[in-house]
Amino acid sequence: MKIVTIIPARWGSTRFPGKVLIPIAGKAMIERVWEKAKAADGIDEVIVATDDERIAGVVRDFGGRVELTRSDHESGSDRIAEVAARIEADAIINVQGDEPLVRSSDLDRLAVLMRDDPSVQVASLCHPISAEEADNPNRVKVVRNAAGDALYFSRAKVPHPRHGEHVRHFQHAGIYAYKRSALLAFPTLPIPAEERAEALEQLRYLSAGIAIRLLETKPSGPGVDTPEDVAIVEKLFAG
Repeated sequence: MKIVTIIPARWGSTRFPGKVLIPIAGKAMIERVWEKAKAADGIDEVIVATDDERIAGVVRDFGGRVELTRSDHESGSDRIAEVAARIEADAIINVQGDEPLVRSSDLDRLAVLMRDDPSVQVASLCHPISAEEADNPNRVKVVRNAAGDALYFSRAKVPHPRHGEHVRHFQHAGIYAYKRSALLAFPTLPIPAEERAEALEQLRYLSAGIAIRLLETKPSGPGVDTPEDVAIVEKLFAG
């Protein structure tokens, strides 16, 4: 089985345009993410998918492979699906270009799952968070069944402890692994009302009856969403 990591990297971030080229400890953030993906065992190739020649040029300069994409994709999943349609791969791991603290070991685990369990079409990661953190709508929560498959993703606090019971809350970490066929199907699936309401594209798979297996891990640290995040990430990266 050939497993390829694709890193979607667009220029036009609403809050932080061009952020993937911001230096993190002396290297462009996209290079830091690429290095983490290259260091993972069981990954045969790493590709950066971008619609911008400035990003493409930087990636080529540090020796990475680039695939140029259309600029009108609504999501990172749509962008990597375009690339997946024209490369040879049995499974694809999607790592966001603004996650320089991603752990290579987590990518290893996803690659092993894709190889060892033919029944898994889509997989991702989650980690425990406190009840207070679960109140934050910017933290996407997930509830799983006994097999570890997602029942639902939400920005709301789920499960809701109606009578004050102690429950565990899990935050979804936005790294995905897909069998190629499942990824290529994504742009063709109907967009359900819950995806529009929550602004969570992974709900499209659940609505279509495609299970998402969740592996539990530890928090890897924040991504870079705003200019203020850069100093925080650099400090964690150095530490």
